[in-house]
Amino acid sequence: MLFAVKEQLTDDEIESGLRSVIKDGLTTQTMVTLTGGAFLVAFALKLGASNLVIGLLAAIPPLAQLMQIPAVYLVERYRVRRAICAAATAVSRSFWLLIALIPFLFNPQIGLLVLLLGLLLYASFGAIGSSSWNSWMHDLVPHDRLGAFFSKRMSLATAIGIPLSLAAGLFVDYAWNVFDQNELYSYSTLFFLGFLAGMLGVYFITTVPEPRMLRPVEAQPSFLKTLLSPLRDGNFKKLVWFLSSWNFAVNLAAPFFTVYMLNRLGLQISVVIALLIVSQLMNLAFLRLWGNFADRFSNKSVLGVSGPLFMLCILAWTFTTLPGKYALTMPLLVLIHIFMGISTAGVTLASGNIGLKLAPKGQATAYLAASTLGNSLAAGIAPIIGGSFADFFVGRELAWTLTYTTPTGKLVIPILDFQQWDFFFFFAFLLGLYSIHRLALVKESGYVKEKLVVRELITEVKRPLRNFSTAGGLRFMIQFPLSLARTTVEKAIERKNQRNGNSRTQP
Repeated sequence: MLFAVKEQLTDDEIESGLRSVIKDGLTTQTMVTLTGGAFLVAFALKLGASNLVIGLLAAIPPLAQLMQIPAVYLVERYRVRRAICAAATAVSRSFWLLIALIPFLFNPQIGLLVLLLGLLLYASFGAIGSSSWNSWMHDLVPHDRLGAFFSKRMSLATAIGIPLSLAAGLFVDYAWNVFDQNELYSYSTLFFLGFLAGMLGVYFITTVPEPRMLRPVEAQPSFLKTLLSPLRDGNFKKLVWFLSSWNFAVNLAAPFFTVYMLNRLGLQISVVIALLIVSQLMNLAFLRLWGNFADRFSNKSVLGVSGPLFMLCILAWTFTTLPGKYALTMPLLVLIHIFMGISTAGVTLASGNIGLKLAPKGQATAYLAASTLGNSLAAGIAPIIGGSFADFFVGRELAWTLTYTTPTGKLVIPILDFQQWDFFFFFAFLLGLYSIHRLALVKESGYVKEKLVVRELITEVKRPLRNFSTAGGLRFMIQFPLSLARTTVEKAIERKNQRNGNSRTQP
């Protein structure tokens, strides 16, 4: 049978499955690049979307993750994760065909309603597929390779997303003239191509083998007890609190970055895409590095460094206007996107892997669904609050200036100027600091102090710079980081003990 579940997978089957997972990641990234981000926001703005509608667009995907609750029941009841994932994902991605047809079938007012409905159905069925996929990957990917494998998958996906987003941005500019200045048709073309890529990804999903789900040693509990079991795990509950507060802070501000650049700063869509590409390039450059750190140290250690860096980037948005654009606006935007790319790579990788790592074997579906539930509520409520109050802060300003008066005149130096979205950026920064405090309460094996991770990060970044000169390269050879040597030796001893243990148990 096509969706048959196997009792145990061979090494060749696992490797073949991992290659298919990477192919699915590439096609999914293609779909996401062509249908989401700046293109979706710009499409909604062209239809006449208000700040509240933009907030709803940002809120729908996380709130739709509540569908993982019935998805847990489906997975636990039928225990055929590949079949559930493939069917739900196929239905989900088909709604991009409907969205692509909006400019041809509906006026802008009705089109906005269809856009919201189509995105809701896309995200809801996608959540069902995601729930089964998470549990499936938990049993498929070897745990000692989680960081390296998913960082490789994300790196390849980012690598294909960078040139694709640039090409799509240039296509929108070109099609502005071809379609008689009606850009909606160009966005429809992107959404249709994204639909085709998404359906190709469904095919790759069907080629990934599925190991049989492990059943708990005890009698199978009721569905409600299964769903609530993660809340009785004190450490995992702390993780849920951290991820929820973090997602609330991020989604209070992040959904409006594109709107902020398009409307308040008046940037062209091509400039916005170029800045996003800068962020993606840095994300790509640091993904593998963060993945290695997650495997060598812990996901918590990576979050302890990348999380605060991301929050500082959010705070920096408030200084891009004083009160309008000024000479340092563009340089500051470039720096923000550089460090957002670096920090997002670590946050995305580690926040996903830490849940996989702390979830017990055989109970991954319920644990990951509980984590997703908290994240979804927080990430869904935050942009609605932001969109609802965006207009409230119009005309309101909080300014701090320094004035130096001389007999011949005055010198006024603006230090701080909050207007509209600036308030949300600042509130998000404060909430982000609180979420970092919640992270400190989570326990994970291998955790080391953030100072060590920062030191190793600086060492890794400085390595290629040193190698530009012969003297620098020789100096690096004799300054090998001791912590890396200690970690390497410890892992070698651990692998040797595991091999010896396995050889004693073989007949």
